[in-house]
Amino acid sequence: MAAHAQQASGNFEWKRVSETPILAPRGSGWESAGTFNPAVVMRDGKFVMLYRAQDGSGTSRLGYAESGDGIHFTRRAEPVLTPEAPYEKDGGVEDPRIVKIGATYYLTYTGYNKKDAQLCLATSRDLAHWERKGVILPAYRGNWNKAWTKSGAILTTKIRGEYWMYWLGTAADKTDQMGLSRSKDLIHWTEATHEPVLPRRAGKFDSRVVEPGPPPILTDTGIVLIYNGADEKLVYRTGIAVFDREDPSKLLYRSETPVFAPELEWEKTGQVPNVVFVEGMVRHRDRWLLYYGAADKFVGVAEAQEIQSIK
Repeated sequence: MAAHAQQASGNFEWKRVSETPILAPRGSGWESAGTFNPAVVMRDGKFVMLYRAQDGSGTSRLGYAESGDGIHFTRRAEPVLTPEAPYEKDGGVEDPRIVKIGATYYLTYTGYNKKDAQLCLATSRDLAHWERKGVILPAYRGNWNKAWTKSGAILTTKIRGEYWMYWLGTAADKTDQMGLSRSKDLIHWTEATHEPVLPRRAGKFDSRVVEPGPPPILTDTGIVLIYNGADEKLVYRTGIAVFDREDPSKLLYRSETPVFAPELEWEKTGQVPNVVFVEGMVRHRDRWLLYYGAADKFVGVAEAQEIQSIK
């Protein structure tokens, strides 16, 4: 195990910023059943959150909220992305991740039509108006994936002239594991490995699900990827993986134990019990703010202090 990778995990100590949810369901409409799994980016000095909102029938849309301090958010009354395309109908648009490359924001999300879930892409200049680019990783295709595709986490810096994306697929044993694809234009993606780049581990916190969290960050010592792992009881906890900065498929380090887990009552009780699912990460002053969905119902925020190996 590389010393720098040990440092990346060992010093990445998390603590909750708020003991209560920073976003919760409200009203009787489009965000009445759940508000969870947020993406967060900085724009013009403000925190902008796109979050998954679910109505009483289980259809998901993406809501928009802004904050000056990263903790207290003001929501817009209407969603900014609603299910319209055939691959989104009835099920909805789910689980966003956002990166900014040049002047454009790239949004990866899951399109779900109550039959299939597939990894999709949309682009925007203002985070409020989105242009769909369609399904970028179709379900039931791939070198090892046998079912749905989800959770695209894009590295914003090119390596060897290409962009790289970690994502979730389902292996032949019906467990969800992590894949890796590459692209020259962010629209057309080619699978980079013949097996999962981050496979499940029997007997550990990630024995059943290994799913990318926020977009990975490139550091002097490697590509740091926060990921969400679930065990056989589908308890979701958080891990960290570090990949080689010259080869995004080469794993340098992986958490033996989780760095974050459901502890509070609202993280244990909700639409899906015992879930913390990290999806947003923002560097703010001397700390990282980490935004997570809790029990598929709420949004929470944790923090990690500045460390040398994550810049």
